[in-house]
Amino acid sequence: MADRKRVGYSVQRQVLDEGALDIMAEKSDVKTTLSERVKDSVRCSGPRLRRCLLGCVPVVSWLPRYSIRDNALGDLVSGLSVGVMQLPQGMAYAMLAAVPPVFGLYASFYPVLVYFIFGTSKHISVGTYAVMSVMTGGVTERLAPDSNFLIWNNVTNSSVVDVLARDAERVRVAAAVTFVSGLFQILLGVVRFGFVVTYLSEPLVRGYTTGAAIHVIVSQLKYTFGISPKRYSGPFSLIYTVLEICYLVPETNIGTLVVSIVSIIGLIIVKELNAYLGKRLPVPIPVELIAVIIATIVSWQVNLQGKYGVDVVGDIPSGLQPPVLPAASLFGQVIGDAIALSVVGYGIAISLGRIFALKYGYKVDSNQELIALGLSNSVGGVFQCFPISCSMSRSMVQENTGGNTQVAGALSAVVILFITLWIGTLFEDLPKAVLAAIIYVNLHGMMKQFMDIPDLWRRNTVDMVVWVATFILTVLFNPDLGLAASIAFSMLTVIFRTQLPKYSLLGQVPDTDIYRPMEDYNQVRQVPGLVIFRSSATLYFANAEMYQDALAEKSGIDIGKILSAKKKQEAKRKRHEKREAKKASKKKALEMGAPEKEEQKDIATIEVEERDPSLPRAIVLDLSPANFLDTVGVKTLRNIQRDYGDVGIKVVLSGCQSGVVESLQSGGFFNDKVTKCCLFSSVHDAVLHLQSHHRHTDSEDEEVVATHF
Repeated sequence: MADRKRVGYSVQRQVLDEGALDIMAEKSDVKTTLSERVKDSVRCSGPRLRRCLLGCVPVVSWLPRYSIRDNALGDLVSGLSVGVMQLPQGMAYAMLAAVPPVFGLYASFYPVLVYFIFGTSKHISVGTYAVMSVMTGGVTERLAPDSNFLIWNNVTNSSVVDVLARDAERVRVAAAVTFVSGLFQILLGVVRFGFVVTYLSEPLVRGYTTGAAIHVIVSQLKYTFGISPKRYSGPFSLIYTVLEICYLVPETNIGTLVVSIVSIIGLIIVKELNAYLGKRLPVPIPVELIAVIIATIVSWQVNLQGKYGVDVVGDIPSGLQPPVLPAASLFGQVIGDAIALSVVGYGIAISLGRIFALKYGYKVDSNQELIALGLSNSVGGVFQCFPISCSMSRSMVQENTGGNTQVAGALSAVVILFITLWIGTLFEDLPKAVLAAIIYVNLHGMMKQFMDIPDLWRRNTVDMVVWVATFILTVLFNPDLGLAASIAFSMLTVIFRTQLPKYSLLGQVPDTDIYRPMEDYNQVRQVPGLVIFRSSATLYFANAEMYQDALAEKSGIDIGKILSAKKKQEAKRKRHEKREAKKASKKKALEMGAPEKEEQKDIATIEVEERDPSLPRAIVLDLSPANFLDTVGVKTLRNIQRDYGDVGIKVVLSGCQSGVVESLQSGGFFNDKVTKCCLFSSVHDAVLHLQSHHRHTDSEDEEVVATHF
């Protein structure tokens, strides 16, 4: 890269401390009170009411301006393509949620229409999602296990599962957790809590979704091998399930395994063909739909269930379910899972929505997205759906096939409605192994996320540790507990990074007003007689003690030892004075006529300790990295100034932000002796002040000119 042309500049001004700067810049003391902010937030006007309504129901603002000429064709093709994908994915993900496949079609219809009205992202495809489904399956299987629905079969003289009663109860549980998670999302959106997703960093989300994908794969192995393993719950349940499956592998249904292998191979081949011909094909080959149709026809003609014992989807009722309020008695049992589902679903949707918004130059309202997803889930819960989010694969298809607005999502819902009302019953002979194969193949994108590990190792080791820890915690503790543990671990890494920052002594770059760490630069020189100390993190209770220790270590000043020696010297001096006073009183008793002047001379003989020349004259604490101070931080700075001041070392602060200055004021840092005169806007101002104070102790008002270069 060519050398930049260097532009010089010259500055000449007085050295400014915080007090002088406040006067020069005319600092405003006007602050908005809480009552005024509340009044302003509830104040209503015509334009404000209109903005509020348009913000709450975005479709009212963009649909009247919808351009049929520019968007209609792309949205039509995109909606049909996504709707075709929704059919097999909805049925497959319903199996993950442990509910009958038809409820996956319901979850692909009602929530999508609600999001069309209230959502702000133009490109994400809302509906069933693997991670959300497997989390829901954990809840439904925990609260409605097979063991609760065993009935005696007189023909076989054994206990069998009442599938109809079990599925009905699981649908009730899924509807309850969906409804509660939606209410929680609405509540967060109303109180403007959209920023909660910032606690889900990208490494955490990717590690979490990869771990959840492992749960998805393991949960579908029973359909691949045609076996019936026991259901385990709680921590380490995935390990127990894998061991159980390994134990049952000899009982594999060969017909089911053959169907699975053929389906997986066929899906992979066509998927790769789609990727290879992606630029040449107007729309991707609907491989999942083709697989479902072919598998259904083959199963029907060959009678896979009757001849080979291949498990099929079974009864699919035509039409839509009537709305039913979820069972309130279940709310208390699903509240924890609902909160986890609401946070995960929102985090995935807003992350993908922001990617598309940045690419196409529009804005996604994080709080409105919370409300839109919350309404989608709440309404879906009333219509017996399970929790939804957005799918990466369907969203990419929606974008690549020309989808420009939320109309594409509404059209995909119309496709699902048509299938549900008229042709859903045609898929009753579809083998469940084919749906499991569709899930496996659709998870290949999540499996590629393992490549994040070497990439993060090169870029940021801490992010790599967060990714790996999140993955391990999710695999071991299940998606619900794994999410909570992962967020806690991620927050701990932030705490550790602020608790163990980098401490540096700064030196001056020659002939400039720039100060840099001396260990990082060869030409940086220490200012004679001064110590300039900086921490890379803010100062608060977790690192306050280490801040003092690092200052002592870097400056080479054992302040505790010096103060102890000074106290011993002071005690020695007082003992000496006491002995001299006793001698003087005895001498006075013996020599009543001795002159008072000599008496005083004997008493006033005091050793004067000279200042250690090896100690610096002053210390500059650069607080520019600090964005806040708590009471412990303020107390630490006050103690540093007092202790070092007691041994003749002046301590000043530089680079304090407004919030830090306010914390110093409210924390009692300032008093009659310590004023804002010890705060400086920059390190260079502090250095020039201390140098001037040393050279001209009797000329406090002398003007000092800043470095000229």
